[in-house]
Amino acid sequence: MIPEVMAASLPATLGPARLGRSVENRLDLSALIDTLIERVSGETADAGALLDLSFLSQFTGNRDGGLELQAQAVAAQRVYANVYGDGSDNRVLALLAPGDLTTNTPLDFLVEHSNITLLTVYLDPDADAPADIALPDHDVAILAIGESPANAALLRRLAGPCARWPRPMINAGALHIASMTRDTVAASFAGEATILAPETRRIARAQLDRARLDFPITIRPTGTQAGAGLERIEDPAGLANYVARYPDPEFYVADFIDYSAADGLFRKQRIVFIDRVPYISHLAVSEHWIVHYMSAGMTENARRRTEEAAFMARFDADFCRRHARAFEILCDRIGLDYFGIDCGETPDGRLLLFEVDVAMIVHAIEDGAEFSYKKAPMARLFDAFGALLRDRAARAVGPPSSASLN
Repeated sequence: MIPEVMAASLPATLGPARLGRSVENRLDLSALIDTLIERVSGETADAGALLDLSFLSQFTGNRDGGLELQAQAVAAQRVYANVYGDGSDNRVLALLAPGDLTTNTPLDFLVEHSNITLLTVYLDPDADAPADIALPDHDVAILAIGESPANAALLRRLAGPCARWPRPMINAGALHIASMTRDTVAASFAGEATILAPETRRIARAQLDRARLDFPITIRPTGTQAGAGLERIEDPAGLANYVARYPDPEFYVADFIDYSAADGLFRKQRIVFIDRVPYISHLAVSEHWIVHYMSAGMTENARRRTEEAAFMARFDADFCRRHARAFEILCDRIGLDYFGIDCGETPDGRLLLFEVDVAMIVHAIEDGAEFSYKKAPMARLFDAFGALLRDRAARAVGPPSSASLN
């Protein structure tokens, strides 16, 4: 059952959206940091302040230190309540796993301009019954845990409880999320005419030297995000050099696809699907085949921002129309209410699928005038997510069940 915990008594945080915006726009955070440190230095450490320091540490490049602070916060308190706006909208319960900013659906970014109350719960990945804890009552829930090796067992254990959840739940298909590994996703779209998902294999370290590989390939350790450890390998000698530098036990190996355009540049789109409708989050343009928005020079290059602005403005009429069939197939096979993709286009016009995940960072934290073109399409995306929450909450029938969730 869901034992009720009063939201008003739960700690709150400033949250990653507000803190990330402050870091992105280079605001002076010294006074805030002093205040947060003071709040965690008393006899009883403030769990909300610990979490905010964790977010700040990660935003400023200290991932390991941030995760240590998060562990301290979660050890003291697993449930947090953040009220947005006037709090007049639904109470949304989010099931999270401990981890960095790429571990869970970026809910704080998605709802920061809403009027909801967000109740975040950090589950214990090692618990046999991870949902069997005191939880606040709510109108709608969301399983916000992304796929990763670290979360695989937790997602499997949540499959039953999420299927029986006594309130409407977004992304309740825990096993759908668990199956969104790079190799499984690639295999599920093999042979699909409208989508190219490069063949991806999961290969143990000891098997790499015996694997039949068609160079050039890309390789990365399993469980990594944001391009960590991702490289293009041209030949066996390059592979031997790579393995010598990365001690990981297992790797994803994929075909390398040259998706550069006629101008020699590479373009990557991040698209979010909300109730089967696609919304553009960003277009990044880079000289390098590994394209990440933060390192693609978008801030420095006005021409690339102009291209992104035009792409976002005509997204529905152009990109969505050209890939309408591919998007239908994606939604059918992924089977979730909310997910994101990173993609490009092949020279022959197919959708080139890099990754599918529920935890891709989606935000509008750039406050500079040079990024003003992003505000309207991102507001549309955020409004659609709010509408999804309200639609699912409206489907509730009766009070929460007294049956056990586990």
